[in-house]
Amino acid sequence: MSFRLTLVLVLLFVTSSHNVHAGEIFQSDNPERLWNDGEFTEGVAVRSDGVVFFSDIPGGSSKGRILEFNPVTERTTVFSSDSRKSNGLYFDSGDTLYACCGADGGARALCVVHDDGSVHPIVEQCNGVRLNSPNDLVVHPNGSIYFSDPRYRGSEPMEAAGMFVYRYVPATGRTTIAVRNIEKPNGVHVTRDGRTLFVAETNNGSTGLPGTDPGPVGRMTLNAFDLGSDGMPRNKRVLVDFGKETGVDGMAVDAEGRVFAAVRSPSRFGIGVYTSDGTELDFVATEALPTNCCFGVGNDRKTLYVTAGTGLYRLQLR
Repeated sequence: MSFRLTLVLVLLFVTSSHNVHAGEIFQSDNPERLWNDGEFTEGVAVRSDGVVFFSDIPGGSSKGRILEFNPVTERTTVFSSDSRKSNGLYFDSGDTLYACCGADGGARALCVVHDDGSVHPIVEQCNGVRLNSPNDLVVHPNGSIYFSDPRYRGSEPMEAAGMFVYRYVPATGRTTIAVRNIEKPNGVHVTRDGRTLFVAETNNGSTGLPGTDPGPVGRMTLNAFDLGSDGMPRNKRVLVDFGKETGVDGMAVDAEGRVFAAVRSPSRFGIGVYTSDGTELDFVATEALPTNCCFGVGNDRKTLYVTAGTGLYRLQLR
């Protein structure tokens, strides 16, 4: 084989293996608004039949709710009128819906949401210490659940020695601290092969405790960890450092391991797409500060659903 032919084949291989370039992920830079009657939307998740669920988190004594959007009828209805301040939502492979329910009058627990919309706590403490305010979660392919436990608001006393990412194993009922070296964990997700855990570090310095002033802004980063056979994260890498700007809230990960992240930086907020080494591939601005995102399923799998501000939006992908 000639040198020239070999070079051509190598170039073709490289091109076909890396055929997505910056600006080529989203079909449009205008997210479509689907619903906008909430107070603070979060935690979007899609059931296997394509129905989209998301949280609406009110302040004060209001209970919070979970809504469902049907892509076929384009109607949004209330699924749970008392979500116990649900934030992050996630379906496991059997369509069981799990929720991170926060403080400020909420359950302060990892919960299961039943078909009738009732919310039942399954993890409220670890090693006898009450959780801060569970925020976001992801179900690993092996069924274990990683969830973050920061505190952004709520008057309830804080008992934990820090803000950690926990790992819960439904088969054993055991909960352990999985990540300690993140100042304030927010969004979490895993790759589809289960080998990498992504964690957003979003430290705004505030806990919401009465009589306390917000502390200095801490680290604002997007991080990756390797996951071994024991399920414990190791080998932390900082993929993106947002400096003193607010970083990532929730996120989704596609089949190629690219991270679709809800970036809340005041000077540039929207959905950013990053490779596994932190390279930005695309970015779409949202009309309100985004909180989370997830992919549709089936014929809707090239749709990214986004919670932002008081509403639910969608973006079409190439």
